[in-house]
Amino acid sequence: MIFSESKLLQIIKEEVMYHEQRKINEAIEELILEGIYDPGILKCIFMAGGPGSGKSFTAGKVFGGTAVKNATNQAGTTLGLRIINSDPAFEMYLKKVGVSPGDLAAMSDEDFKAVTEPKDSPRGKASKMKKVQQSATQIGRIGMIIDGTGDDLAKIKAKKAKVEALGYDTFMVFVNTTIEMAQDRNRKRERVLPESLVEEIWTDVQANLGEFKSLFGGGNMVVIDNTEYEWSSTEVEAAGAAVSFVQSPVTNPIGKQWIEDALADKGADPDDRWVQKQKAKLLGSA
Repeated sequence: MIFSESKLLQIIKEEVMYHEQRKINEAIEELILEGIYDPGILKCIFMAGGPGSGKSFTAGKVFGGTAVKNATNQAGTTLGLRIINSDPAFEMYLKKVGVSPGDLAAMSDEDFKAVTEPKDSPRGKASKMKKVQQSATQIGRIGMIIDGTGDDLAKIKAKKAKVEALGYDTFMVFVNTTIEMAQDRNRKRERVLPESLVEEIWTDVQANLGEFKSLFGGGNMVVIDNTEYEWSSTEVEAAGAAVSFVQSPVTNPIGKQWIEDALADKGADPDDRWVQKQKAKLLGSA
């Protein structure tokens, strides 16, 4: 069969377009699967420590990231974890209603409660924003750091149970410091808290340390003394254990099944060697 020049050009064009589209489809598939293979997926780190303990500093030093800078921006880490913290949102809303974060220490107990406790207060709005942030993070099962104080044991238990029901492996980094250092750092912060409140929270956090060890287990919790920013070999070793947890395969059966289902939904070829290699990193099996 003899084709005209125009017909031949059309066939060549269609063939080129076919191969280009196939490459595009393969690239799109790889991008879709990339979310499943993100580092830190289905790993949740709980940060606990009183005001002035340096949780944000510790999170950055251990996981390679920075604290959230504003209410709409979530910071990430080099290990693929998303840092979730409502404090920046709280400070932004304080400023919106005309309250300087530095004035909190000078407020009476009544004024302090009026600013921080009602549902329509800055803290209430910040809490709602944090829930939105957490929901958005959990949809993709990407790794996350929940940055809180740890003075409320019941809340930690509830959050831990919730993320584990979603398939996450959980771990706690307990950041410790002396009460004297906590007070000193608090006085140097932009959002200065009343000294009595700092001591109350610090005491409650310390009281929960034993409960946290029972809740998370010895293998899924480390204590880092951050009284001095120059860490000893003990702190360095504890940080290494936290990093190893993030980089280890997922152990939660719910999470493992979620990965299997997600791969199937994305059409990943189980016989593909690249898929098998990535799957082994996630699940610890070939």
